[in-house]
Order: sequence, then C-alpha cells, then structure tokens
Amino acid sequence: MNQTNAARPWAVVTGASSGIGRASAVRLGQLGFNVIAGFCRNEEGANQTVADVRSQGVEGVAIRVDQAQPDSIGKFVESAFALADGVRVWANLAGADILTGTGAEQSDRDKLDALLSVDLRGTILTCWEVVPLMQAQESGGTIINMSWDLALHGMAGRNPEMFAAAKAGITGFTRALARSAAPHVRVNEVAPGWIQTRFADQDMRDDYYRWVVDTTPLARFGRPEEVAEAVAFLASDGASFVSGQTIKVNGALSS
Repeated sequence: MNQTNAARPWAVVTGASSGIGRASAVRLGQLGFNVIAGFCRNEEGANQTVADVRSQGVEGVAIRVDQAQPDSIGKFVESAFALADGVRVWANLAGADILTGTGAEQSDRDKLDALLSVDLRGTILTCWEVVPLMQAQESGGTIINMSWDLALHGMAGRNPEMFAAAKAGITGFTRALARSAAPHVRVNEVAPGWIQTRFADQDMRDDYYRWVVDTTPLARFGRPEEVAEAVAFLASDGASFVSGQTIKVNGALSS
C-alpha cells in the first residue's frame, strides 16, 4: 500500500461480491475510501469488486465472513480494524439469498432461519462488535444497515412475510442503536424497493417482472448504483447530522 492510500479513510462493505454491495463498495472507492469487501461464498465476485475499487486509485481488500456465524463475525471485525487501523464507514449490506439457486429450494423454515441468522442477527452482532471500536476512534464513524421498503408497508406472500420480519427488525434495531451509539457514531439504513439484481435478471417470471414495473410509479426497477448513491450520502460529511433514519430508494413505491 502506498503512502497516499495509507492515509485514506477506510470503509467496510459486507455482501460486496455482487449487486448493491458491489455497487456501494465501488462508489465508496470513487469517493476516496479504501475498501474492505466482505464476502461469504462468491470469492470470484469479491475479487472483481476489489479490482473495480482499485481502478479508482484506492486500496481494496477482500475478506471472507459468514454472517450466520458469530465467531466468523468477530474475527472479521477484528481483521478489518487491524488492517485498516480504524474504519470510518461500515455498511452491513450482506443478506441471505432465498430467491435464487439452492436458496430458493429450501423449506420455508430454513429460509426463515437463514434470513433471521444472516440478515437480522448478523447485522446486530456485527454492530455490537463495531460500535465500541468506532466510539474509541477520534474520528468516530458511521454504520449503514440494509432494510427493505416493503417491510415498512407490507406485501402479501410467504417470502415477503419472512423478508419483512427480518428487515423490519433491522429498522427497529437501527433506530435504537442510533441513540445508543451517539454522539460519536451515526447509524442509518437504506430501504430499497425493487432493484435490478440477479433475481430480477434471471429468476423472476416475466409476468411478475411486468407487474413490478406497472405498480412502481417511476415505471422501472431501480439500479444497484442508485442504492449505492444513498449509501454514499450516508457515509459522507453531508450527512453529519443524519442518524437513526431510513432512506428509501423505491421509485415512489411507498411514501
């Protein structure tokens, strides 16, 4: 690492091997952050994210973490803070995939367990590890969590019910943690609506895809890069008086 990059602030993004996580990691790199890309299984995708980050002239490193395993979370946080000698931004964007591949073939109970262990418990345990370390830093820090727009106003269906349970839990936790972590650490969340990720590209039925477009006032899916802009704002000094808030990136799907 050269001297210029050593002096840059660091950001950690989990779920950085694809989709919103990758877009957010790259956007933070564009803003001048060195980036640690957390991943679980998709090492190839994480390495591509790191290459994209480094193309911005900053440092990028990929580190494996299993958000369903408390010990893995603890080691990941320890490694991240040791490598970066402090972390300015931590974005918890990892989530269990219950919609594509083998994830979609699981029983409802297994899907629920995955969402609660990875999305909800994983976010909570990570924050509990990160907050004291950020509070001890002179610069403090900011945490950004991932909720879901439809968790805030409801959607029928077994998968939406499970997503809503996990993501609404993250919303409540985020708002409580913002008070606990203040004044030196800010905590916010983004709540995307329908975003053009792997599920929409490869696994969503055509009629369902058209229904999403027809029922979204802006008449299209959002892009991962558009969610990344919300993450970038919350990570910036421009959001220095923003904490305990939810930014919806949803094409006016809900108010």
